[in-house]
Amino acid sequence: MNSLVILAAGEGEELNPLVPHLEEIAISLVVFAILFFAVKKFVVPNFEKTFAERTQAIEGGIAAAQTKQAEADAKLAELEQQLAEARHEAARIREEAREQGAAIIAEMREQAQAEASRIVEHGKTQIEAERQQAVTSLRAEVGTLATGLAGRIVGESLEDDARSSRVVERFLADLETADAAGRNA
Repeated sequence: MNSLVILAAGEGEELNPLVPHLEEIAISLVVFAILFFAVKKFVVPNFEKTFAERTQAIEGGIAAAQTKQAEADAKLAELEQQLAEARHEAARIREEAREQGAAIIAEMREQAQAEASRIVEHGKTQIEAERQQAVTSLRAEVGTLATGLAGRIVGESLEDDARSSRVVERFLADLETADAAGRNA
């Protein structure tokens, strides 16, 4: 083996390990060009196609998400508006119910007051009628008693109706005058 190295070294040129041979450079350039052409022709278009598909998918997803977000925002605004309207309507209904309740209470009070006034008036009328009836009854009895008593005192019968009636009327008038004077005092 040593002999082969010596033979190769002895042929003339000295080999420099740092400087490549021209044949190696040419073969390397041809292989690199073939490899570059193959990558550019077959691999790069597939990468570009995949990148374009991914870009479109991402942009489509972003656009769809933006559309969905806009729809969700619009729906949210609509629901908030409906909620505000419902709250306003509920407040209006509560206020109407309060007003109606107050009106019903006022009406019931008015009816109760009218009924109480009617009952009081009826009671006063009934009392007045009973009073008149009692006065009439008492006049008749007082008249009979007064006539009988006067007849005993005088000692003669006062059976004459006209006379007895005048005596009774005078007696009752005196009683009413005395009663009125007693009330005023």
